[in-house]
Amino acid sequence: MKISKTNAEHYVWGDNCDGWHLVKNSDLSIIHERMLPNTYEVRHYHNLSRQFFFVLSGTATLEVDGEMIELNPQEGYEVPPSTPHQMFNKTNLDVEFIVTSQPNSKGDRVLTQN
Repeated sequence: MKISKTNAEHYVWGDNCDGWHLVKNSDLSIIHERMLPNTYEVRHYHNLSRQFFFVLSGTATLEVDGEMIELNPQEGYEVPPSTPHQMFNKTNLDVEFIVTSQPNSKGDRVLTQN
């Protein structure tokens, strides 16, 4: 079956941000996410999941183990397991990106203090 934002399973996270499950298997997750202006995800890491963030539109800031990485459209960054990270939209425009997790990160997230 063809998948898109119009027919994918949708959920709301954080401060009214959106996620659409494009692929949702135990060994692989691909999610299209939209962050509203001036929003952020809580800082965390995954014990098992390796993630890849790829920006479709807007400019995202990804903090990875203390380093701030600006991601523009058509740019991505890989986050290995056990690496603290946090996604920010520090702009006044929406940010849309794809996050791929292998294996699926459900139940594998550990919140951090810093």
